[in-house]
Amino acid sequence: MGVVIPRSGPSGIFGPSCAAAVQVAVDELNDGDGVLGEPVEVSVVDGGAGPDAVVREVAEMCGEVDALVGWHDSAVRRALVAARTPTVPYVYTATYEGGEASDGVFLTGETPDRHVLPAMRWMGEELSVRRWAVVGSDYVWPRRTAARVRQAARRSRDLEVVSTTFVPLGSTRFGPVLDAVERAEADGVLVLLLGSDAVAFNRAFARRGLADRCVRLGPLMDENMLLASGASRGLYSTAGFFENLTSADGLALGARYFGRLGSCAPPLTSPGESCYEGVRLLVELARRAGSLDSAAINRAAAEGFRYVSPRGDVVFDGRHLAQDVYIAAADALEFDVVAQVSAVA
Repeated sequence: MGVVIPRSGPSGIFGPSCAAAVQVAVDELNDGDGVLGEPVEVSVVDGGAGPDAVVREVAEMCGEVDALVGWHDSAVRRALVAARTPTVPYVYTATYEGGEASDGVFLTGETPDRHVLPAMRWMGEELSVRRWAVVGSDYVWPRRTAARVRQAARRSRDLEVVSTTFVPLGSTRFGPVLDAVERAEADGVLVLLLGSDAVAFNRAFARRGLADRCVRLGPLMDENMLLASGASRGLYSTAGFFENLTSADGLALGARYFGRLGSCAPPLTSPGESCYEGVRLLVELARRAGSLDSAAINRAAAEGFRYVSPRGDVVFDGRHLAQDVYIAAADALEFDVVAQVSAVA
């Protein structure tokens, strides 16, 4: 199994949790029958190295891996989808902009209609947040997510996008961005920045004193970023999993995770758990297909199915995983789940 997870770049902050969750998933498989009776071995690629570098390294593994599982940005996903020859099943686990429909690609991550927009509606109803500024990294996920939000705002009386700003990946200075937020008199900021870029933004936001005037919502804001930001006032996140989620299945994974890795293991964050989820989905697809052949897995995926995961009862349909989604409020160094904003039918 090729595993593409970030070890560098802005998304490198997610890497330790992703790697630890994959290790737990693989160890559990190998304690049993592996995948289709075969033990699992892992080759790791740095998904933070950029699309061209990732594609080159994955290409060098052709013939050596039976499947790919990865948490990385959408630019890397698009490059891998375009370049995979020969094809192997590819499970993409990150929250993303939606719309991926390529053969052999299977997705576990949340999409804007299931987490960003429901969370924004909840904040409008519960916190009276109506005027939103969007701040994002300059690549496909933030741009397409922002476009979807603007489309929804045009049809809603209760949602207005008053400013949209994109900055290059790796940005650390946000003075002009914060000026735009202040000028627009936004009462909410949708943060579509990646990893350490969002950390730098949160710190600058707090220094400017904007937390007293404006809440922030991050659909990719995990516990690692909260620890690094040190600026929790008025900060919310939305995802299908949080470390403090008190569901039976989530708690069971947490017990197994820290039981295997110890109390000093990286936090079990949403990106990390999604990697565990991706391995779990791959195994479920292989079991149903009776093979890791991509065509056989495509046929198995087309039938759709339900199963129980650490995210609870999930439905795999249309090559995407539908799951319950929550909104959580930052409380010092933790996220406390305050509402469920999407549910599996």
